[in-house]
Amino acid sequence: MGVKAWLSGMLPIAAMVMVECLDVGLTTLSKAAMSRGMDHFVFVVYSNAFASLILFSISFIFLRTKRPPLSFSLLCKFFLLSLAGITVMQNCVFTGVSYGSPTLGSAMSNLIPAFTFLLAVAFRLENLDLRSSRSLIKILGTLVSISGALIVTLYKGPPIGAGLIKSPSISSNDHLQKTANNWVIGGLFFAMASLSISVWNTFQAPILRRYPSEITIVSFFTLFGAIQCAAVALIAVKDSNAWKLRPDFELITIIYSAVFGGVVSFCVQTWCIKRKGPVFVAMFKPLGIGIAAIMGVIFLGDTLHIGSVIGAIIIVTGFYGVMWAQTKEGEKGEAQEVVGLPSTSEKAPLLQSRRDEQKWLD
Repeated sequence: MGVKAWLSGMLPIAAMVMVECLDVGLTTLSKAAMSRGMDHFVFVVYSNAFASLILFSISFIFLRTKRPPLSFSLLCKFFLLSLAGITVMQNCVFTGVSYGSPTLGSAMSNLIPAFTFLLAVAFRLENLDLRSSRSLIKILGTLVSISGALIVTLYKGPPIGAGLIKSPSISSNDHLQKTANNWVIGGLFFAMASLSISVWNTFQAPILRRYPSEITIVSFFTLFGAIQCAAVALIAVKDSNAWKLRPDFELITIIYSAVFGGVVSFCVQTWCIKRKGPVFVAMFKPLGIGIAAIMGVIFLGDTLHIGSVIGAIIIVTGFYGVMWAQTKEGEKGEAQEVVGLPSTSEKAPLLQSRRDEQKWLD
């Protein structure tokens, strides 16, 4: 019995470590594929199309009799949410990867709690009490996370472990300047992706309460996302050869993104949230920074820079500040979830305001 209980407790931990490895593996593979010439706009289209096909198959086979009825209004909401959570987010992520690195993306993803907190306050989904120490810690943690993101984006710094640096030539100076500019552009795209995820997480709560079939919702998200991304790609991609699928590394990356980056990660995180709650899931997010740094150095030949390490430490510090305050509020029932993840209540799967919760109870 003791061994069984220990294994039961360790399984969600192993599952979340696996999810972080899969997510970082996706950005690492996509970076390698883009370095070989794969267009990131086309990549997003094919990835969502394959993921949608898989999810609709699962939904049709296993949820055919349990799926609640759909309405035109719900489909419109699915379409709008996919615009933020898939089309804008994924195009920004993979554009950021093409300019920056997986390590930069993992560091910037920790901005999601800060952005979600700001959105929750702006739309009155979160009651902000300046006399409460927890609210002040959330504000401070948000500001710390944003300042860390600015450091990661604007200050690359010298490489870690580098020896004596010779005086650079004019050509190398030009190369360094171009690399720095690309780093800043990549960081900005990653920040926009984090903001898009926060918007998506914040405004899907009423939909999930009205239509509590997560797989069906995600199926439509990916379908609408594929359609929207196709429209963007048709405008952005001028070369028709970019649409040709070749049985090589690019196809492997697309299949990996659809299966592991979409279907598996979603199912595993949903299971962990139901078992352990959103705080448990969110606590593993900073782990992606270390995984991304290791994978980037091993598989992409990336160089780890001082700015990335300093900024990541600052972001994670602010992240855990917000998470600590959130945990304390969850324990005492003083406020609602603001981390862009489902509520700690297993019956309320996503972010909800106190006002919405009262309506739900009524």
